[in-house]
Amino acid sequence: MSDGILDEAYDRLHRTGPEYEGWLSNHGPMAVEALARHGHEQRVHRWLDDYLTQLDELPRGLRPIDDWRAALGDAKRAGDWLAYFDRHLREQPWRDVLGTWWPRLLPGIAAGATHGVIRVGHAVRALHLHDESPQRLTELGQALGYWAARWQPVPGADRLLAAATSDPPAAQPDTTGPDVVAALAGLPRIDHQTGGIRERLGRLVDVPRWEPALAALRPARTPTEAEAGLGTLVHRAGLDYLRFGHAAPVMLVHAVTAPTAVLRTLPALDRALWAPSLAAAWAATAAVTSVYAPTDGIASASVTAATPAEAFARAARHGDAHVVKLADAVLDAHAASGDRRLLDAAGYAAQLI
Repeated sequence: MSDGILDEAYDRLHRTGPEYEGWLSNHGPMAVEALARHGHEQRVHRWLDDYLTQLDELPRGLRPIDDWRAALGDAKRAGDWLAYFDRHLREQPWRDVLGTWWPRLLPGIAAGATHGVIRVGHAVRALHLHDESPQRLTELGQALGYWAARWQPVPGADRLLAAATSDPPAAQPDTTGPDVVAALAGLPRIDHQTGGIRERLGRLVDVPRWEPALAALRPARTPTEAEAGLGTLVHRAGLDYLRFGHAAPVMLVHAVTAPTAVLRTLPALDRALWAPSLAAAWAATAAVTSVYAPTDGIASASVTAATPAEAFARAARHGDAHVVKLADAVLDAHAASGDRRLLDAAGYAAQLI
């Protein structure tokens, strides 16, 4: 990965806002980080030349953030949030800022159709795996600011997070981890799968089976259990894309990329935050699945690439940011599990989108 090209790309993108055309998310920082990470730096600037034409300017601030709780989720304060995190990241180590704000932002993981946490995950990877640079620190600040401005809870997830944050009972046997597969299989669906994600998430409160299904994934008892649960969640969500992706090819990508972002952030967090991180990621994947996936899946045609590198190369040639980000996520899951079906998900998204 060429740090110079990624930093140049960030320089170009940081003059643009986190959203455009209303509240569509700016996928540029996430896509260029994935392209550079997988050795496709030569595509970055050409891809940006086209993508930048549709973006809006960086939003202006209204007034400094003083009461952060009152400003959470106020999209009109986006410019203020960007300035807030830019200042804090100039004054404090980035891991300290992240450690303070991760538990504050985590309950609002649905922010920007989960793009807040996804963008943070890409920014943390760029910082964690490589030397710091002003551009990468700015990117983390803009990612955190976007998440704060669009902060939105998943209905019913507050109790799940509270349970994951509390200490586990001392007498509880430490046997098997959270059963992700069974929990995913038990998710209900909203009756009317129409409208945008904010409308759809609001309908979950009227689904009687929603909160029991959300609570079906019991909290992780140890950081190791939380990390393993997140890995399984990404793996199974990637396979579910093969079954359900045809119904909402773009939106169901986020059932995979949101928990991937959380999993990537774990190494930069205090281990005490890992269990609630799994709970929040589960809530995000469960919600996206329940409001976009059909009840019955289909068997998609096999489109497996010869190698993981070719799977990502096909996504890079396709060029859509969601295709690139899904390929990036399932390559991680494939590396952890060896399950070649995950590579099919990347090819399937390229066919659908």
